[in-house]
Amino acid sequence: MAIEIMSPVGSYESLYAAINAGAGSVYFGVGKMNMRSRSAANFSHEDLQNITDICRQHGVKSYLTVNTIVYNDELDEVKSLLDLAKQCNVSAIIASDFSVLTYCQQIGLEIHISTQCNITNIEAVRFYAQFADVVVLAREVNLAQAAAIAQQIEDENICGPRGEKIRLEMFVHGALCMAVSGKCYLSLDNLNYSANRGACLQPCRRAYLVKDMENELELAVDNKYIMSPKDLCTIGFLDKMLKAGVSILKIEGRGRSAEYVKVTTECYHEAVQAIAAGTYSPEKIALWTERLKTVYNRGFWDGYYLGRTMGEWSERYGSQATMVKEYVGKITNFFSNISVAEILMETGEIQVGDTLLVEGPTTGVYETTVSEIRVDLKPVNKSVKGESCSIQTTDLLRRGDKVYKKVQKIDEF
Repeated sequence: MAIEIMSPVGSYESLYAAINAGAGSVYFGVGKMNMRSRSAANFSHEDLQNITDICRQHGVKSYLTVNTIVYNDELDEVKSLLDLAKQCNVSAIIASDFSVLTYCQQIGLEIHISTQCNITNIEAVRFYAQFADVVVLAREVNLAQAAAIAQQIEDENICGPRGEKIRLEMFVHGALCMAVSGKCYLSLDNLNYSANRGACLQPCRRAYLVKDMENELELAVDNKYIMSPKDLCTIGFLDKMLKAGVSILKIEGRGRSAEYVKVTTECYHEAVQAIAAGTYSPEKIALWTERLKTVYNRGFWDGYYLGRTMGEWSERYGSQATMVKEYVGKITNFFSNISVAEILMETGEIQVGDTLLVEGPTTGVYETTVSEIRVDLKPVNKSVKGESCSIQTTDLLRRGDKVYKKVQKIDEF
């Protein structure tokens, strides 16, 4: 069974980062009809053809998310988007609303059932098989339950509309929500922005105080963010997920940086390869985990997959990444015959030995350790704001690409 890494894409930088890191597919939103319409940098309708062309050129599948609830006055808008997706040869639509499911079926678009449908049993799989070729199991199921569903699909030969056996997809990494399969009204109730319309403002991620009615006593709740779960990380038991029958491994994070997409995709891609080669080991798991910690995360736990019934909560607000990036300048020229990039230093400084990230809409994310810096063709130990310097590279970079320096995050707690 071929294993597919599905990576989140919210920008062209993320798209190329995912492709270069080994993604088998990418998922993304266009406009407002998706569950990250506010938090992610969504593409426009005009981008859709370009995205699918880029994916086809690199042998990567393209999945368009159209997975919010849909109101009556939006039906024409939804149909117009799906017609465009069909025209642009999108690989599949990730959907939950029946208006989307039925129209995709009418025009012959492949469907993947979104996590919003909260599929937890074989009856739900049988029902959705009339519409979809792939179903995403709820994040609340454990691996034993997932394995039982996969076995029943195999035993009963449950197929989708295209005559192929139903494939199971599960989240392997990224943010988790306190609500069952993301169905939450807290943001709508408190801030008038609906999570079910892709506009969650995440009030659950905040710290809260308990105050008595007489205003005499005020307490912080357990010194933890009790509605904000830590991020899911399955790199340490990915072999068990594959053994359970999951074939599509989904990384959460369409609102995250291109660097996040690169690192997470690389780690899970390498882990899948190691499992196939019989070299998956505790030592490698430890190294992947440390790399995953360098990009955005709220701390890690294993979700509900190994049998837990209660969440594990964040201990602080925001990211707990061990590394951060500092903008230093941009690429002003690239000499392809000698693989040298020229950088205009717009702030800060870089030194020999520093780790640099270069990000661009067609470069994706390129990471390098600086072995030599030249200013006016002369070797120097560092370059500072206002200078033009040059460094050796191993990949093609482009004018306008942004250059960042990676530095160790200083823990303020």
